[in-house]
Formats: sequence, C-alpha cells, structure tokens
Amino acid sequence: MSKLIEGEDFYVERGLMVLTAKYLLKRGYCCKNACRNCPYGFSKKKKEAAAEGPDKV
Repeated sequence: MSKLIEGEDFYVERGLMVLTAKYLLKRGYCCKNACRNCPYGFSKKKKEAAAEGPDKV
C-alpha cells in the first residue's frame, strides 16, 4: 500500500489517527472494528450485537 496522505486518507483527532471513508473504501474490505467512518455500514451496535450472539440481533 502507498504512503497515507493526511487530510485525504486520515486525519488526527485528539492525538489519534482516524481513517477516512475514502481510504477504507480504497482498502477494499471491512475489518469489523466499528471504524468511525466505516463505509460498509458496520457499527458499534452491530459489533455489540454480534458479541451477544446471533439470536440477539
């Protein structure tokens, strides 16, 4: 993968690097970590529901 470009691929918020939706799409897959800008629709709620079990969704 090529070098990340600040403002295009990521930005820094409270000292943490946050990946942009553009970069996540370019990466090509969902890591299922509930990224703030997830373009695949994965969220913390879905992550928590999956941890509780398939019958809780």
